[in-house]
Amino acid sequence: MRRYRAAWALPIAAPPIKDASVTLDRGRIVSIGPVPSNTSTASKDYIDLGSAVVLPGLVNAHTHLELSFLEGRIAPTESMPEWVDEVLSSKLGTDIEKSNAIESSIVELRRHGTALVGDISNTLETVEPLKRAPLSAVVFHELLGFNSSDPDAQARSAVEATDLSSDVEGVRVSVAAHAPYSVSPALFEALRHELSSKCPMAPITVHLAESAEELVFLDDGGGPWRQLLERRGAWNPSWEPPQCSPGEFLKRVGWHDPSVIVVHGVHLSVEDLLGLSEIGVTLVTCPRSNVWTGAGPPPIKRFIESGVSLAVGTDSLASAPDLNLFAELARLREISPDVPASSLLMSATIGGARALRWEDEFGTIEPGKSADLIAVALPETVSDVEEYLVCGIGVSDITWLEDVS
Repeated sequence: MRRYRAAWALPIAAPPIKDASVTLDRGRIVSIGPVPSNTSTASKDYIDLGSAVVLPGLVNAHTHLELSFLEGRIAPTESMPEWVDEVLSSKLGTDIEKSNAIESSIVELRRHGTALVGDISNTLETVEPLKRAPLSAVVFHELLGFNSSDPDAQARSAVEATDLSSDVEGVRVSVAAHAPYSVSPALFEALRHELSSKCPMAPITVHLAESAEELVFLDDGGGPWRQLLERRGAWNPSWEPPQCSPGEFLKRVGWHDPSVIVVHGVHLSVEDLLGLSEIGVTLVTCPRSNVWTGAGPPPIKRFIESGVSLAVGTDSLASAPDLNLFAELARLREISPDVPASSLLMSATIGGARALRWEDEFGTIEPGKSADLIAVALPETVSDVEEYLVCGIGVSDITWLEDVS
């Protein structure tokens, strides 16, 4: 059993605790609270972390580790379709390059304080390296198929590979549909049906309303997304535009329940956001990536005001400079100076854990939960620890408690 003492602790489930004590035992949290007033500052009963704040390991709810080999190769673009075209046209890396990039990215995630990650994978190549890593993950097997010849078979094959058991290796596998402009309504429906039959409460995810061009595509079937599909030989001439909003599209294809994780949502209307909030959908925002890809800055205040459950992700190294979730929080603070720091921190911890259906282990400091906790060094003059944490934290200031003895 180890007892730690720190200037602050941030349980997330409760207000910050000054002069805090955290007790861990065999990988579990035993207790958290203030250090007893009669305890000497030189007490040998504690491992003293000094001027630091202890908080839960972060939850990076949206990454594409498979794209890590593209780091530094894709320049920022003016529009999302242009960025996707650049990615599809980029020179493919070798298997060794891709594998090494995935391994390096996993190390980077951990160094930046990530305990749990939601990763999108087209090939499931990230599953094995994540199993070997000291962090937990939900890997979403992402399907594309706007012109799929057999959507039922495609969905069945993907769902058969799902694995929501993580008792030993800390990795669960579910499914994802890429986006309304790259996945046919029939494939959306087939995925929902197949997964509901196997595990109805498994988390599923989709990129939605990331770009203004997506709204045009859903309304009249034209614009840059159609042009890209036609150039790539993926257009389905029998497809009819649904002439609806992205939120209404999800409802029509059966993706309209609390298991759904919507990613980006930059161009969701207030009406769509309220609808998603009412049914318990989580929205993952990736603010640095949104600017990089030309999607535009996310309307964080609108997200918060709608009541939608919010989580945060870095997205891929093809559209972000690093995998530091604290840097995403700093960008969120720049975009939304009036949003309480506590709300932003919740989105990077318990918000993501709930979305990934792992809130029983991650996201807060509470007895019985996983002891995947970090300590962030603080200047001694800090009085508002929550505000300090959303203004940018570098890797040199982050320490895992398990590494301190």
